[in-house]
Amino acid sequence: MSTLALIYAFRLKMQLPMKTIWTVARSVVLVLVSLVPATQLHAAADFADFARRAEAGQRLNVVFFGASLTWGANATDPQLTSYRARIGQRLEQAYPKAHFTFWDAAIGGTNSQLGVFRLQRDVVRRKPDLVFLDFSANDDIYSAAPETLASYEALVRRILTETRAPVVQVIFPFQWNVAQQKTDGMLRRDAHLAISRAYHTAVGDAIALAQQRVRDGRTTLARLWPVDGVHPCDAGYELFADAAWDAFRDAVRSGRVCTVPEKMLYASTYMKSARVPLVSLGPLPAGWRVGKPNLVSAYFDMLMSRWLDDVAIVAAADKDGKPVRPAPLNVRFSGSMLLLFGESTPTSGKFRVILDGKLVSRKSPDGKQTFPEFDAAAFAKLLSGNAYLVQVLAEGLDPAVEHTLRIEPILADGGGQELRIESLCVAGGEVRVTLANAAAAGAGK
Repeated sequence: MSTLALIYAFRLKMQLPMKTIWTVARSVVLVLVSLVPATQLHAAADFADFARRAEAGQRLNVVFFGASLTWGANATDPQLTSYRARIGQRLEQAYPKAHFTFWDAAIGGTNSQLGVFRLQRDVVRRKPDLVFLDFSANDDIYSAAPETLASYEALVRRILTETRAPVVQVIFPFQWNVAQQKTDGMLRRDAHLAISRAYHTAVGDAIALAQQRVRDGRTTLARLWPVDGVHPCDAGYELFADAAWDAFRDAVRSGRVCTVPEKMLYASTYMKSARVPLVSLGPLPAGWRVGKPNLVSAYFDMLMSRWLDDVAIVAAADKDGKPVRPAPLNVRFSGSMLLLFGESTPTSGKFRVILDGKLVSRKSPDGKQTFPEFDAAAFAKLLSGNAYLVQVLAEGLDPAVEHTLRIEPILADGGGQELRIESLCVAGGEVRVTLANAAAAGAGK
């Protein structure tokens, strides 16, 4: 029965004047609307709608998703002088009645591939009303590698479809990007601008802005990057915030509504993904146990207790210090891309990976050498503290075929070595991971 029919029936039964009935009905509707969470009242990723709700004093969640340039490495106080902190301050000044919650979802040194597997836990579950999206720099601004263009586009597309929050893409520079005083050859910048045009997002291009201000004499490279060429300091982050804020305000003024094109620009590989915790697969192999991530780290944005849940730990000795030979981990999976996510610590050991019966080798950073195993401690030793372990194990697999994976711990005796792995992350196809000889588990989006 329609709302009008219900009102008319109520009037006949109660024998009340129609004016009275409409007054009661209007009050009921207003009460019902007030009971609906704000995030359920906006049906489109509409910048002007976000501004209207902010002006009305609603509670709004803003997520800053990215890497160290989002966290604010080298800022005097990342909670106050990073670009995301500056954007938060400007939002509060522009909309003093709003009740904002700002979510930091930035892990330094990571890219959009890992971002896909962090999306649900670190962005979607925050029920965002606005998202600022980083990763252009760490995906390599000079590269047009189709794999990471696919993962980045999937982030834009999934944020819009899964949260209906408008997106501000931010394109941040390193010092040398600005020093070249042109954008020629920045293939990823071109691609990310094209993604913005296709999805009608806002885009804060801090590369172009920084080049212009240096060219005009309004600032210098030394002022923006006084410590190192990767991470700016407060003046640089202020400039980054200018680019992002101008993009946001322009989108509000123009009434821009983000839309999702029917066809993707790049492969749909990362539209379906699963981050499968090892501890969810069933009984772990002999010598493996369930544990918690570390509570200390080299840098706060790499504090893995913030980003991981339970981890599977395999050590060279049991709880009593007795040496053990842990069993390998054997799984089957379906997907076209596979990534391992866990912790890197100074006491981490090495591990060998066998995929579909073939050894997966590791290349040196310069690409000139290959090694038969992966060193889980390498990143932590470089940073002199605990950090994350992120390793892409395979890309371009046949998603229609079930694949096998074997992880063999290589742990030194008497050195307290261990491996700490949270999840196997799969994208493309059915995205399933199972222990060998175990029931299916972990299908995801």
